[in-house]
Amino acid sequence: MTECIHGLELSRCDLCSPKVLPKPDLTTTTTRTRTPRPLASSTPRRSTAPASKTQPLNVSEQRIHHVTHISNLDGILSSSGLVADASDARSARPTVDISSESNREARRATFVAGVGSPNIANYVPFYLSPNASLWEAQRAGSTDPRLSPTTRGLPASEFVLLVSTVSKVAEAGRGDDNIIVADGDAVDPRTRFATSKEAYDRMLRRVLTDEETSAMLRAEFLAKDTVPFETITLIGVANDKARDAVKAILVSSDYRPRVAVHPPWFALPADA
Repeated sequence: MTECIHGLELSRCDLCSPKVLPKPDLTTTTTRTRTPRPLASSTPRRSTAPASKTQPLNVSEQRIHHVTHISNLDGILSSSGLVADASDARSARPTVDISSESNREARRATFVAGVGSPNIANYVPFYLSPNASLWEAQRAGSTDPRLSPTTRGLPASEFVLLVSTVSKVAEAGRGDDNIIVADGDAVDPRTRFATSKEAYDRMLRRVLTDEETSAMLRAEFLAKDTVPFETITLIGVANDKARDAVKAILVSSDYRPRVAVHPPWFALPADA
């Protein structure tokens, strides 16, 4: 018996005498193949579900915002609503006026359709955004001449935003001719006015969907003479302290709008 170097019989050692494996019969052997998975693509899959149609803009439900100092709420409530600057009502005079006297004079001298027509001071102003340009200027302590020097530097938390909608204020005015939309500051000679419902609907759609300019931040929604307080559905405040103060003022009135703390509406602008 011949031994290999591993101490085994030479014929039984797989290392020294490796067995020759038989070749497979390719004529009878079948190979099971696997379908390769497609390589991952960087292109996202498209949904097979039908794409939803873009909802049309409903301008009647557009929110509008009126900024005032919290100390003015008592006078607003005693007048049962917001009253235009041109009104003779004593309670309409704000205790703390955010508007400079020169700006008020300019609005009294700006006529909607020429001398003899109502002037801008006959209208209660609203903004289309809680981040309207002039409100942001006030929050930043700007020296904008439209803003009263006496309110410059006051914390934004001392102010409130009275919120309604286009439809509520328009219906309260009992006539579309009591509404004007301005596509910029009403005193600016470049500003255009829309005075009929069809015209102001078109202007609202244009400024609200224009992504190239800041038209929405400059535009004004103007309601003639008065805006009843029942059209105010929300009062935005900066913090819990302001919310408690507003609720305390409202408790003796017949009005119960929602009072909501929303700090972003009162934050210092990023570029201030």
